Amino acid sequence: RLGFTSLQMAAVSSSGFRLTKEHLVVAVPVAVVAAAGGFLVSRYLNRRSCQKGLVNTFISKDSPKVVHSFDMEDIGTKAVYCRCWKSKKFPYCDGSHAKHNEETGDNVGPLIIKKRDA
Repeated sequence: RLGFTSLQMAAVSSSGFRLTKEHLVVAVPVAVVAAAGGFLVSRYLNRRSCQKGLVNTFISKDSPKVVHSFDMEDIGTKAVYCRCWKSKKFPYCDGSHAKHNEETGDNVGPLIIKKRDA
């Protein structure tokens, strides 16, 4: 008991702050709740950033894999296909990659297939 009182007196004389059991009874639960809250918020934000990192956010989400196949004869002279997965006309490009590139700093563009001039 004498050691704790001496410690209290030293704290009071050097900083003007006095640490008591009542302070600890309040401070420890607050610190535990703050630490748990910070942990949960960081997990939530981390999970959200992973969701935002998805490339395909809305196209054929019920399918295990999105695959498109085209015959060269059906293309005509030129076809422009989306590679950013943001096109509302997917699999065809509608220019959505420009907004995607501006927002993310990415440099994705379309896949252009055209017949060679003979």
